[in-house]
Amino acid sequence: MPRIPCLWAAHTRERAVASPSGPPRGRGSRRKPAQPGRASSLAARLAPLARRLRPAYPRPGRAGWRRWVPSWRQWLGAFALSFGLSGSLLVVAYAATDIPQNLNTYATQQDNVYFWADGTPMARTGWVRRQAMPLKDIPKPVRSAVLAAENESFYSDPGISAKGLARALVRTVGQGNTQGGSTITQQYVKNVYLTQNQSVSRKFTEAMIALKLDNRMSKDKILEGYLNTSWFGRGTYGLQRASQAYFDKDVSKLDASEGAFLASLLKGAGLYDPTLSKANHQRAVERWSWILDRMVKAGTLSKTERAKYTKFPEPIKQTGAYDTGKQSDYLVELATQYAKKAGHISARQFDLGGYQIYTTFDRKRETALTTSVAEARKKAKKSDPDGAKSAHFGAASIGTDGRILAVYGGPDHREQGYNESNATTVQAGSAFLPFVYAAALEHGVRKTRDTAPTPVTPDSLYNGDDGVPVSTPEGPYWDRSGKKVAAHNEGNRNYGQITLRSALAGNVNTPFMQLGMDTGLDRVRKTAEASGLLSSSIGPQVPALSLGSSTPSAIRMASAYATFAADGTHYEPFSVSRITRNGSRVRLDKPAPHHAMRAEVARQVTEALRESFRAGHPGAAPPSAAVAAKKGTTLDDKAAWYVGSNRSVSTAVVLYRIDLTKSLEPLPLEGIAGTPVADVPYGIWSGAMSPLR
Repeated sequence: MPRIPCLWAAHTRERAVASPSGPPRGRGSRRKPAQPGRASSLAARLAPLARRLRPAYPRPGRAGWRRWVPSWRQWLGAFALSFGLSGSLLVVAYAATDIPQNLNTYATQQDNVYFWADGTPMARTGWVRRQAMPLKDIPKPVRSAVLAAENESFYSDPGISAKGLARALVRTVGQGNTQGGSTITQQYVKNVYLTQNQSVSRKFTEAMIALKLDNRMSKDKILEGYLNTSWFGRGTYGLQRASQAYFDKDVSKLDASEGAFLASLLKGAGLYDPTLSKANHQRAVERWSWILDRMVKAGTLSKTERAKYTKFPEPIKQTGAYDTGKQSDYLVELATQYAKKAGHISARQFDLGGYQIYTTFDRKRETALTTSVAEARKKAKKSDPDGAKSAHFGAASIGTDGRILAVYGGPDHREQGYNESNATTVQAGSAFLPFVYAAALEHGVRKTRDTAPTPVTPDSLYNGDDGVPVSTPEGPYWDRSGKKVAAHNEGNRNYGQITLRSALAGNVNTPFMQLGMDTGLDRVRKTAEASGLLSSSIGPQVPALSLGSSTPSAIRMASAYATFAADGTHYEPFSVSRITRNGSRVRLDKPAPHHAMRAEVARQVTEALRESFRAGHPGAAPPSAAVAAKKGTTLDDKAAWYVGSNRSVSTAVVLYRIDLTKSLEPLPLEGIAGTPVADVPYGIWSGAMSPLR
């Protein structure tokens, strides 16, 4: 008992010593906050850790470059700080991002409108082919094919792929594009809410909207929207229209194999539509097979079912793209090709519509040209029904400034898809002679090697007899069979010594084969190309080149003759003068004109062509008329041309025969081109160019 007070006293003294600033607390006293001394003790314990984490540069205890390398603790602290800041920014961005209320133009496709040169509407085109289908009406194997091809983890991912997004962003920063890295949700967001601009900001916004959309919309709804808004080529959006365009059936009737093919188009229809090229076909088959194998791996297609699909499901060929008219389809086709190229408009952008294409086509001239060909066809059917079945007519009228004013592409675009006015099928024959004449007048001739060229004039004389061997400075020109090469005139006529102007006007061949050799076939080729003929259509560089072994189209032939009428200045042919999209002007690239030959040379060629026209068709035009034209024939009688200009317009007409059911080889005309008195190509030409004045 006596020790108890002593113990209490000792305890009291201990507390008093520990708390010298105040009296000891009793049992009923309120608990006071921790004293500064205790906080100081905690700070003192944390101080060494803070000193270790604090960057110390240069680091003590290290030598050389190691003094400047942060410790692992410092690296860890920096990473933690960066991670925290990045996470905070993403949370803020997610909260600040709203799902747009309005769909973009990908969901509101428009028509494209074409106008005549006078500004009046010519045609209205545009697929506007979109029909939404409920997901339940799309066969499960077809849906599975799309998932296998585009996003196998669609039903389990959060709407984005972190790995894919990082890869896409790296590609964007490093290479300027955003290829890859998109889930189906992201692609759907891009289709209906965003533009197609390739940028980091667009990719980031796409990811934020995809995350939020994935939380608000069911996976089935997202997949349904994606399948109904994706582009499948051929102007189609959505699986339903794609199924009709490629297989001519409802989407509900597709099997897994057909679904796998359609799924392959999502990677790029321009690369996987097998009807466009052999390379496309090969790519399509490979990806189709890969998708089916992926379905087996994912468990959505059995191996037994996969074994059934060994044959590639060939889609039907693309059906008529235009719902316009028989002849205007060819005009729309030409204008579309030019608009895409000169306006840098992709096929996908063009299919979205909204473009106003102002063409160069003259309605009156188009009507006159089409009527002239129609009359010629009608006469041919009466006089030679069998020959008329395989007859083909191509024609084009072009202004000296390059404007394509009218074309005749065929009887009906729905029956004959290729454009006769743009076909490089048959030889130019004697219609090519003006280019040899122009090359000689421009560059002169060389009779011996390594000498200066001798000037040539329209009055220079050449041997016009039939069968004259072609010579070189070393002697006769021998072909590969060991025979001397000789030129022949139509009807094997002899003309003796003849001026070049008269030879051109009279369609005499033999002087021009020798003239081409004297001028240099390389110069003849360059002159023809500079005048407007495509290099791909120029014949081999042998003596026959001068007699028209080249195969130009009617458009290019008319363009080249327009160069003579334009005093030697060539303008590339074009079919579109202006493009707007929803009121905004689209920039068009137009090549600058260039001088193909001296103006004096062009006038000399034109004068010879005027003599040719007057000699062949006396009284067809008044003496004051500025008509310069000539016929073109081939020695094998497989093509007949008439080409020439009337003031500022040049027209080319070609007639030939091909039986497309047997081969693509031209056949002899056998009189279907008419007689010299009633020449069919000339009749079409004069009808299209009237009045001749």
